[in-house]
Formats: sequence, C-alpha cells, structure tokens
Amino acid sequence: MTAAAAEDEQRNPDHDLRICSAIRNSTSEDSEIEQKQLIKEEDDEEEELRRLLLPNVDELPQVPPSSIEANFTTFFAPDFMKPGHDQYVHRHANGLCVIGLAPHHVALKEKGGIVSVDFNVGKSDRSGIKVTGKRKKNAQHFESNTALCKVFTAESSYIVRCCAKGSLLEVNERLIKQPELLNTMPEREGYIAIMMPRPADWLKAKASLLDFESYRKMRTEQ
Repeated sequence: MTAAAAEDEQRNPDHDLRICSAIRNSTSEDSEIEQKQLIKEEDDEEEELRRLLLPNVDELPQVPPSSIEANFTTFFAPDFMKPGHDQYVHRHANGLCVIGLAPHHVALKEKGGIVSVDFNVGKSDRSGIKVTGKRKKNAQHFESNTALCKVFTAESSYIVRCCAKGSLLEVNERLIKQPELLNTMPEREGYIAIMMPRPADWLKAKASLLDFESYRKMRTEQ
C-alpha cells in the first residue's frame, strides 16, 4: 500500500470505526477476564468459609473435648512422695495450676473410696486462707512437697501435696461437706486446690511431670 493510499485509508470513516471496534473488543475481553477472575476468587472464599463453618464430619473427633481438655494442659505426678500417690496438675495458659488426685491414686481404688477430707494440716488450716485482690494478698507460698490436705478412706489416710512450688490461691471447700466428689469427679468438681507457680518454678516442676500419654502408658503397662 502506497503512502497516499494509507493516508486515504486513515481518513476513511470505516477505518476509525474498525479501530474503535477493536478497542471495544479488547476492553470487553479484558473486562470479561477480570470478571471471571473475580467470580473465581469469590467462589474460593465461599468454599473456604464453608470448610471452616461446615468441617468434614469424618475429621471431627468422636467425642467433643471437655472444658478441661479445651482450656488446660494436664500433667501427672505419679507416685508423688510415696508409691500410688498419683496426682494431676491442670495447667492453664495464664499460669494457674489446678491440683487434684489422678485416676490411679491409691485412695480412689480402696473399697468405698474417700469418705472425708481435712484441710487442717501442717501449721494452718488451708481452708482458712482467703486471698484477695490482683496481688493475691494473703496467699501463702508453699514448696512442691507441702501438704494441702489429708484424705481419708474407711481404713487409711493419705496426704495430698502441692506438686509445684507456688502460691496457694484457694482450696476446694466443697470437699469438706462433699468428699464424694473426689470419687465421682476428681478431675473437675473434685479438685483439691488452685495454685500459681512462678514461671521459673513451674518449669522446674514440669520437668518432673508426665504428659497424659506418658502417664497412661506407664499405668497401663503395670
């Protein structure tokens, strides 16, 4: 095509229309691609939301976790100070430790189980401790082997200890009138006491404790 012919072609109105049409087609194609991409992203987000809200039934646990399992990490102190004196420590993320009798504690195996609880041990009655305020005023500081209470069966008595060095915040006074809670719900309503160890003291205590699987395996193999 000569220069003159090309110039005539550019002056031709049809030429301008073809250019505009090509631009519109290109813009339309780009818009269509963007729209498809947007739809795909929305579908992906919807699928992810559906996966979170409606998880695969096959992936769900057969039994939902208890409040203890959901909020605490449980450790065990088997044969603490004496054979058969198994205790647990429920450790919360905020540092609080709930102390109690582990399922294999010798007292829970005796006929009739535990019949009474006495917090009047050592030089003070643990049930008389009243801690107040954020600074835990009046909290007493005990060693890991300090006695928290004494539990009685029909024929014997057993001392329950702190298991970790720390501040005693409260004891479960319900056990005085309802000692049967230790037999029926030792890991929940039948807990013994709540303590607050310092981080360094907790790390030291934790080193001597067992996690659930290790404790279960230990007692299963015996």
